[in-house]
Amino acid sequence: MINLFEVSETNHMIESENLDVRTITLGISLIDCISDSLDRLCDNIQNKIVKLGHDLVCVGDKIEAEFGFPVVNKRVSITPASIIGASACRKPSDYVRIAKTLDKAATEIGVNFIGGYSALVSKDMTAGEEMFIRSIPEALASTERVCASVVAGSSKTGINMDIVRMMGDVIRETAELTKDQDSIGCAKLVVLCNAPDDNPFMAGAFLGVTEGDSVINVGVSGPGVVRHALTKAHGKDFRELCDVIKKTAFKITRIGQLAAARASAELNIPFGIVDLSLAPTPAVGDSIADILQEMGLESAGAPGTTAALAMLNDQVKKGGVMAASNVGGLSGAFIPVSEDHSMIQAAEAGNITIEKLEAMTCVCSVGLDMIAVPGDLPSTSIAGIIADEMAIGMVNGKTTAVRIIPVIGKKVGDFAHFGGLLGDAPVMPVNRCDCSEFVDRGGRIPAPIHSFRN
Repeated sequence: MINLFEVSETNHMIESENLDVRTITLGISLIDCISDSLDRLCDNIQNKIVKLGHDLVCVGDKIEAEFGFPVVNKRVSITPASIIGASACRKPSDYVRIAKTLDKAATEIGVNFIGGYSALVSKDMTAGEEMFIRSIPEALASTERVCASVVAGSSKTGINMDIVRMMGDVIRETAELTKDQDSIGCAKLVVLCNAPDDNPFMAGAFLGVTEGDSVINVGVSGPGVVRHALTKAHGKDFRELCDVIKKTAFKITRIGQLAAARASAELNIPFGIVDLSLAPTPAVGDSIADILQEMGLESAGAPGTTAALAMLNDQVKKGGVMAASNVGGLSGAFIPVSEDHSMIQAAEAGNITIEKLEAMTCVCSVGLDMIAVPGDLPSTSIAGIIADEMAIGMVNGKTTAVRIIPVIGKKVGDFAHFGGLLGDAPVMPVNRCDCSEFVDRGGRIPAPIHSFRN
């Protein structure tokens, strides 16, 4: 039973501390849409997404009005498009047509983004999957709401370096095709290791082939709430600090569980998971970096940052898992540069570097995220950065990802402007030592020895 004090406390979190449900994501399987006719396939995709998703936005708005907490995004994820299009697509432009169909359907039902323009190629790829990957730059340049992802590695299969190298070129081409918008296409493209099947967060969301016909997954947030709670823990030891974070994560997650259950009932679609991730926004006070500073660091990037983030990530999971019936997705602390006001300031001041961000991804979700780099960065260097992050995920058995944006025409110190939740980002310096001979070798980096468990 929720008492009046808890109601008042929750209202304060919403009004003053940026508490929200970050996303209600409707997963839709498109397996039954498969056809060897591209026309029929696109019709099937359009019809199924509109049929299942036409009430999603209004249900999200209804939940927001009923309970009083913001539901920031309503989104759709689908079965990876490389699978759905395999029988019908004969050239990259055929896949682009699927992307445009997804964009049209997303626009019709009013969702923010649709994810699942994806390929799962952690071990090897078919000729059709290679065609699909080659289609990504044009697909992202010619659509507004489509998000793409490529799974290039896992702890069981190793790292597909052919894909990693190819993605260096794909990211460069995507940046060129969207250079009039500060290369925003790359902000909708992520390369993943150990991708979960039920991630509700873009750009890496897709509906895994192990999932059912449709499902509701919810992502919660609330960095501002955690930061505010920690203001009352000054001078306390780590045991008490952890206790504050756990209790706060429990309260945040209950909101997500409530939203998920209500959305599931209203749409008559099964409830899947609540993702416990702390996801920042560009709004002042809604920042992971602010939490780290509240713990006692002068700035994100200071010595102790990785330890503080590890503790935060762990305590959020320990507190949140007790408040939700099913937990999944990424469930960690996001550290995107462009989407976190104080992280932007830390990057501007030079307090945080790509190398430090990489170290931080060893202990949190999900990886090097929304990082703007100079537009003249070679595709081989991009591939090297991806390979490093895939290695962290592979060896540690965790999800890692890279969403990097080479902003064409801009150099270190310039700013890229993406708008909305994508925010703005300072162009960060990158180590310019050549790695081309390494990434051009081809083949696959094998899985670590500890993966051979049966």
